[in-house]
Amino acid sequence: MLADDMACNPRNPRPAEIFNNVAEQINVYGDDVEVDYRGYDVTVENFVRILTNRLPEVTPVSKRLLSDESSNIFIYMTGHGGDGFLKFQDNEEISAIELADVIEQMWRKKRYHELFFVVDTCQAATLFEKFYSPNILAVGSSKRGEDSLSHHVDPKIGVYVIDRFTYYVLEFLEKLKQDSQKTIDDFFHCCPKHLCISEVTWRTDLFTKRDYHKTLLTDFIGNVRRTEIVKLDNQLLDNIFINTTINQSFNKQDESKQEYAYISQMPI
Repeated sequence: MLADDMACNPRNPRPAEIFNNVAEQINVYGDDVEVDYRGYDVTVENFVRILTNRLPEVTPVSKRLLSDESSNIFIYMTGHGGDGFLKFQDNEEISAIELADVIEQMWRKKRYHELFFVVDTCQAATLFEKFYSPNILAVGSSKRGEDSLSHHVDPKIGVYVIDRFTYYVLEFLEKLKQDSQKTIDDFFHCCPKHLCISEVTWRTDLFTKRDYHKTLLTDFIGNVRRTEIVKLDNQLLDNIFINTTINQSFNKQDESKQEYAYISQMPI
């Protein structure tokens, strides 16, 4: 979900591209980026409907969150916020209590197994203080009463291009590989206070089934499929071969008995 079409903004000197810093090293709007909701479609209502799967039946699969009780969900939010709220489009907001209740609905509807929530905004930690559902990890760029500061200005467009927390998080994730052993704890410490200026704050009390110090970051970011190699005995292999042969013979018999006919023409 992108509230503003920054890639095609008239003030952008590099159309269809968005860079993380003035050196233009990382294009965060590359060919592999998919935006399902943008502009006026980015609303609190749509955000809640996506997470809880309360969408109209005609909504395409690409605009749905197809998750179940075995899914690990990663949610990243950024924008203007304050004590217990985050703004959408500068005309509405979602509160910490509402967000906590939405995640509880997800849990009751078996929409996630584990959830990793990351937020970069002023007083970010207040946005997940009300969480009460199980299996949640949460981290914010600032604690109560603190501002989340920007990193640097791009003189070409005259605005700050990225916040400090997001800048160092992106730098950390760019070095992440699919077989990386970096943990959630490493992620928590990727932007220390002397870099972020604000104090990064996190919650782990709801994450009780595993030790977050040993939980791999690729369990949430990286989409690594774990496979297990098993040995099959000869008898099982023979049964598989026999069943496959029988199914193929039945399919051939069914095909031979099929009757073909011309389709009647549609009325003109």
